[in-house]
Amino acid sequence: MAVEHPPAMPTGDQSRIHDIGYRGYDGPRLGRSYARRSLYSQSLRGAYGLGRSVKSKVLPMLLFAVMCVPAAIMVAVAVVTKAHELPVSYTRYAIVTQAVISLYVASQAPQAVSRDLRFKTVPLYFSRPIETADYVRAKFAALASALFILTGAPLLVMYVGALLSKMDFAHQTKEFAQGLVSVALLSLLFAGIGLVIAAFTPRRGFGIAAVIAVLTISYGAVSTLQAIADTQGSSSAVPWIGLFSPITLIDGVQSAFLGGSSAYPGGTGPSGGQGVVHVLFVLGLIAACYGLLIRRYRKVGL
Repeated sequence: MAVEHPPAMPTGDQSRIHDIGYRGYDGPRLGRSYARRSLYSQSLRGAYGLGRSVKSKVLPMLLFAVMCVPAAIMVAVAVVTKAHELPVSYTRYAIVTQAVISLYVASQAPQAVSRDLRFKTVPLYFSRPIETADYVRAKFAALASALFILTGAPLLVMYVGALLSKMDFAHQTKEFAQGLVSVALLSLLFAGIGLVIAAFTPRRGFGIAAVIAVLTISYGAVSTLQAIADTQGSSSAVPWIGLFSPITLIDGVQSAFLGGSSAYPGGTGPSGGQGVVHVLFVLGLIAACYGLLIRRYRKVGL
């Protein structure tokens, strides 16, 4: 019976080293702070489609124009008619245009985080010196900054126009500063909510739909309940109901402490004590969103 033998292995060293052109990095190691700044700047640019395709620029730039054009029209009317006040106050403008702001958050929050989840690139970030907190801070700060630009630009247009029409400088400066504080809080709150929702789905379409649903349905439900309470003579409950929607929360803060007029039924915003509760709710929600993002990405990055 024939016995089969395995083929004989070639003798001698058969290994080869091929130079395919890779070079080792011998430059400076810039560390976490540089990586965090780079991630922030890239995310902020991406929120307006900069550095991306033309198609990616259309929606954010269109929404930016939609925010600024009405402000420019109001300024033009004020200059022509020589009005002493702007038709819409600085603190009220973001409340009036909240649908545009919600659409921007819904479109850009998934763009900021959902693609990293979908293509599983989050662990690659954490293989570098960057840590979970760095990633979350950079993304949070980038979207909040993008929202602040979106909401603050029309206020700047209104302020410059008010000064050109020779309205009172001190009064306009005070109201402009109050408006900036209001939209800064709104930007942080909306950015946190949008990122938390988007961070739980790698599907951008699902993220967009979920953000729109949360922001619009909560506002519609709260506004309806406030109107019912006011009609039934329970006007004291109106400010408390406003705690359950992001936009009515901001409305309550700016009407209580920033001199703004309220969109609540009857135009009566929260009192001083109720306003403090609104502020605490806003700050608590921002902190809760940050904490949820940290927990989420600690799991994702494993």
